[in-house]
Amino acid sequence: MKITSIEVFDCELATRHKEMVGVNPILIRVNTDEGISGVGEVGLAYGAGAKAGVAIIRDLAPYVLGKDPMKVEAIWENLFRATFWGMSGGPVFYGGMSAIDIALWDIRGKALNAPVYQLLGGKTNDNLRTYASQLQFGWDEHMAALKTPDQYAEVAKYAVSQGYDALKVDPIMVLRNDVPPFRHDVHQSFFGLMLADEVRMAEERIAAMREAVGPDVDIICEIHSLLGTNAAMQLARILEPYNIFYYEEPVHPLNAKNFARIAANTSIPLATGERSYTRWGYRELMENQSLAVVQPDLCLVGGITEGKKVCDYANLYDATVQVHVCGGPVSKAAALQLEATIPNFIIHEHHTWALKPGVRELCTHDHQPAGGKYKVPDLPGLGQALNDEVVKHYHAYTVTA
Repeated sequence: MKITSIEVFDCELATRHKEMVGVNPILIRVNTDEGISGVGEVGLAYGAGAKAGVAIIRDLAPYVLGKDPMKVEAIWENLFRATFWGMSGGPVFYGGMSAIDIALWDIRGKALNAPVYQLLGGKTNDNLRTYASQLQFGWDEHMAALKTPDQYAEVAKYAVSQGYDALKVDPIMVLRNDVPPFRHDVHQSFFGLMLADEVRMAEERIAAMREAVGPDVDIICEIHSLLGTNAAMQLARILEPYNIFYYEEPVHPLNAKNFARIAANTSIPLATGERSYTRWGYRELMENQSLAVVQPDLCLVGGITEGKKVCDYANLYDATVQVHVCGGPVSKAAALQLEATIPNFIIHEHHTWALKPGVRELCTHDHQPAGGKYKVPDLPGLGQALNDEVVKHYHAYTVTA
């Protein structure tokens, strides 16, 4: 079997769904001479970088076209070592590698008529516990930007009514007067010392959610690396009485000693991972043992091939794993396949974007949890396929051998 072409789909959702501004999944399909195709995703659906993610596949294609897609380890190692930039990487480069790798695993599963989780060692988990993610943007088919504590309490109660016993929220991302919720300028006090009103805003929102859902629902506090080290410790002290399940991305991961300092100064477990790439990007964070939850994004970390190694590496340090999912349905499908196999799985992320029609229509299978649990698809490969009637509107280019 040989790889013959790669199709790339630049899914800028706002061109078809106006409220989905800033949501831009990048999907690919790798085709072979035996008629078996696999799907992948570049994990740059948010923030700056989507168009670079669309373009990187064109640069990586010559290293893949004509190769046997069953040889995923050899292809991964070649992309890492023969491309020059693979050995220093970054989100664009590793996003492209990841998309290709995930598509190759999908092809392998289809060729062998087995779900990917079987190829990774079989299930250790079924009925994956799932949390409702990013409640500051609401929890239904429409985009929102919640501001008042009452709104945070209501969305938390609504998610719990659907069967979720764990929720995630960023209590500082949407400021009281933000329009729209995504800012293009830094908020200076966040990476210095938070102002009293900012700390109070975060506490009021978390307190309202805790009161609304009671003591037995886990609340994950997400910070998106908006804070500096001192501000992160400042906020952690305020959040400790609310029994936070874990404190995600309190600071950016480029200085592992900052994470260690925060971990030493709070009782709340720490998590990070979406901005760390390959085993090498996690090494210092693992070795200083500051993380309780490791969150590799399979569409950025290096795909399923590398993601599995990161999960095993985390297990060495008694760290649990929650794969980061913040993109399209292919990202979700890959995460479910890996999470089903690893013994240190803790919980699955179900992002509010996964409820939106513009995301759900991209693929033929609309996998959604039931009662706060996910069943892992048993179809061959990832258990997912592109919806050609929709993605044809987003086709960017096709590279052929």
